[in-house]
Amino acid sequence: MPNQVTPSLPPRPGRGTFPAYQAGAGWNALLPARVPHTHPPSVRSYDVIVIGAGFTGLAAARRIAELRPEATVLVIDATTVGNGSAGRNSGFLINLPHNTGMGGHGSPVEVARKQIRLYDIGLKWLHELVTTHGIDCGWNPVGKYHAAATPDGEKRLRDTLAQYREWGVSYRELSRDALQSEIGTRYYGYGYHSDNNVFVQPAALVRGLADSLPANVRLWENEPVVSLDGTGPYTVTTATARLRAGQVIVANNGFARKLGLARDRVFTIYTYAAMTPVLPADELARLGPASEWGVIPANRLGTTLRKTLGGRFVVRSAYSYEKERPLAEVSAMLRDAYQRRYPHLASHRFEYVWGGVTALTRNGALYFGEIRKDLFASLGCNGAGVLKGSMFGKLLGEMACGLKSPELTDALGFERPTWLPPEPIRRMAIVSAIQYQKHRAGLER
Repeated sequence: MPNQVTPSLPPRPGRGTFPAYQAGAGWNALLPARVPHTHPPSVRSYDVIVIGAGFTGLAAARRIAELRPEATVLVIDATTVGNGSAGRNSGFLINLPHNTGMGGHGSPVEVARKQIRLYDIGLKWLHELVTTHGIDCGWNPVGKYHAAATPDGEKRLRDTLAQYREWGVSYRELSRDALQSEIGTRYYGYGYHSDNNVFVQPAALVRGLADSLPANVRLWENEPVVSLDGTGPYTVTTATARLRAGQVIVANNGFARKLGLARDRVFTIYTYAAMTPVLPADELARLGPASEWGVIPANRLGTTLRKTLGGRFVVRSAYSYEKERPLAEVSAMLRDAYQRRYPHLASHRFEYVWGGVTALTRNGALYFGEIRKDLFASLGCNGAGVLKGSMFGKLLGEMACGLKSPELTDALGFERPTWLPPEPIRRMAIVSAIQYQKHRAGLER
């Protein structure tokens, strides 16, 4: 059985306003134990309260504190930083559009180029923070692979490359033999490599960003927000306190719905990952000569792979709507995906298995901007929260400070999230879509 690392927190007020995970994040378990900031603040009134200490919330808080050093800023998170959703992803920082059909002002190519420009700025900003504050997160700009095991998957990849050519993005196509040489498996028949990715240890990155916040930002962990009221100033009620703020930034992704925001625009999906122990040198060699690489599947419900600098292997796959699947079932599913791709390995044992929640919108667009006066939100990163969340959190902080820029104008010009039907129609539609995509994914799973 896998080591089900740090268990989720015991039930307490506000449980429905944040994820209740069965197991701690594997990435976080690799780091020294964190002492969370759980001491209640003595001050009850702030210039700005940020709800959510993931990449979006931390970026917004940092930018506000930089632009308004006299402002008092409080960041509240329901979990310990690093063990929440931000520390549960696969650690890809891809500075290309994930939703290539996202509309906006201008042609599709113009919209894509605007997104690329935003992501490039965000990536540069994150790298400056990592360098300036000495955040040890394994920053590694080695690009990533995309690989297909089916004819449908290959068609999808070739369609993507047609877009790359329009955008001016370089790439390198790979045959089955070339993929075997580079990632150690003949499972995939076609793929490509592009340089547009940086690998990080996601829990280490988010913890480093939290621990290097400006002096005028206070962080309060393990304290769920249970309600948000008022029209400015706002009342933010947590499990143990009632606070006031002139401005509020909502950055808790899909769980903003529990606070009354984006109920008909955003929904949550759980996805799953597993990590091996440190592999012996001969086993690592069977995973290709590079010390680190990652594969993005040709189908969204396919399997993501990552060989890490630390000598481990990570497998991520599957979705479930609004609720985690049993970890034993998840472990068996991920082991099957691993075994099918690397049957020649001696062991397919996992040390950590965990789930993570992400917020999606129907059309892949971000719920972003000023919701009403002095209430701001950035929600629904659609599985691209590290870089996208950081950049749009930065822009949200600038918006809250009244700072205008071409980047903010571009962000506000992108397509808005489309309407979602109410329950139970919503559940039936999303579950049916997941089942259809699972069937279509086939061997990409």
